[in-house]
Amino acid sequence: MGVFTFEQETTSTVAPAKLYKALVHDSDDIIPKAVDAIKSVETVEGNGGAGTIKKLTFVEGGQTLYVLHQIDAIDEANLGYNYSIVGGVGLPETVEKISFEAKLVEGSNGGSVGKTTVKYQTKGDAKPIEKEVEEGKAKGMLFSRPLRVMFWPILITTNPSSNLPSAC
Repeated sequence: MGVFTFEQETTSTVAPAKLYKALVHDSDDIIPKAVDAIKSVETVEGNGGAGTIKKLTFVEGGQTLYVLHQIDAIDEANLGYNYSIVGGVGLPETVEKISFEAKLVEGSNGGSVGKTTVKYQTKGDAKPIEKEVEEGKAKGMLFSRPLRVMFWPILITTNPSSNLPSAC
């Protein structure tokens, strides 16, 4: 099995603990509301801890599809969350699983920095196809922008008459 890794970093004005709670503990309810394409998140197996498998059902190109998301580890003390895509349409043919190691840390001005390491674990010695990796990154950005937009009014204290930025 080959392992191919890349890292990405994002920032938010939301405090790490508050963002972690929303993204880890409340995500099953929030994600379908924030991302139009995702229709549901349901627990298929487990109790919400490590080993739990969730099914994310979404619509793409007029078709209803799904991915299976397995929780690998939850580290409340260090605001870490590790999971893998282990089934469904989210896996290219050459890939056995895609693992994500995510951690939130304190950013500037009370905000947070999200650090994510993504590992493509391929079948045999196959290399992931660059086009598929780029498409996966683009889909991740499409999903993360609506979540950031939704969390602005929910998670930060603002003056109700102030204007929130249109892009995050």
